[in-house]
Amino acid sequence: MKLADIAERLGCELRGDGEIEIERVIGIEEARNGDLTFLSNPKYLPKLKITRASAIILSKDAPDVNVSSLRSDNPYLTFARSIELFYSPPRPGGGIHPTAIISPSAKIGKNPSIGAYVVINAEVIIGDNVVLHPHVVVFHGVRIGNNLMAFSNVSIRENCEIGNNVVLQDGVVIGADGFGFAKRGDGSYYKITQSGKVIIEDEVEVQANSTIDRAAIGETRICKGAKIDNLVQVGHGSKVGHNTLLCAQVGLAGSTEIGNNTILTGQVGVAGHCRVGDNVIATAQSGIPSDVENGKMISGYPAIDNRLWLKSSVLFSKLPEMSKRIKEIEQKVDKLLSSN
Repeated sequence: MKLADIAERLGCELRGDGEIEIERVIGIEEARNGDLTFLSNPKYLPKLKITRASAIILSKDAPDVNVSSLRSDNPYLTFARSIELFYSPPRPGGGIHPTAIISPSAKIGKNPSIGAYVVINAEVIIGDNVVLHPHVVVFHGVRIGNNLMAFSNVSIRENCEIGNNVVLQDGVVIGADGFGFAKRGDGSYYKITQSGKVIIEDEVEVQANSTIDRAAIGETRICKGAKIDNLVQVGHGSKVGHNTLLCAQVGLAGSTEIGNNTILTGQVGVAGHCRVGDNVIATAQSGIPSDVENGKMISGYPAIDNRLWLKSSVLFSKLPEMSKRIKEIEQKVDKLLSSN
């Protein structure tokens, strides 16, 4: 595809030779002749001098380069869109595989693609253009909108609701029982029936082997546009806000509320019954034991303001030396006091 055609389709400003033929999109270090690459992080600017790419996607205010460029207000987004010009994920053929087991009371919309050994139980309603890969299981009473893409071994438990344009990667479990047990007088535990459900709103993606538990009563809700990474646990009765990101191995205890446009990076843990506000960023491995105000950037355990955490972490390695100096000062003070 000619670079000029790519510029037009992506709405970019073209600087340089628009007749260059582009064969693929790839990272700046791996790029070769015929490749389109991108740069969005300023720390990689030195690599512009050594890249062998035929063209590069840059911000409009980036310095001039020796290769042709596509200028964009959002280079990373443009890069994401450019991949789609050269690669489309394979979609299974339409229709229903003969090994699929579908209840007579289930209702399925137009143009389904239902793979081998899929099980769809009674009273299920599914919209148009659904893709269910092999071994997906949809339990009783589930409601699913249009354009669901569910990969192999996804399980959607009873009475859960899935919106439009949702993606569930391999091994996702929606609506398993929440972790709820009441302690008996003899020290054993009585299981609390998990009678609630999970609601997944439109444009949500849940990635591989993540689990979203159903509530004992009420609902667990993932709001529109939220993205959930691999191996994330969302506890029963929790709510995840609009366009919020939960990165790998995040854990939310029961009845946690996460605001809109918030980012919990890898291995962040949130205690139950806490509210994390809108536009919060929690850095990796932070532990959040209490509510967090809107707009905060927090780190550490217990999670505190990120700048305070950075200052504190510098001091940790110096604590033994500081302790020794304090003891020496105390000894000198004791000698002065005793001599008086």
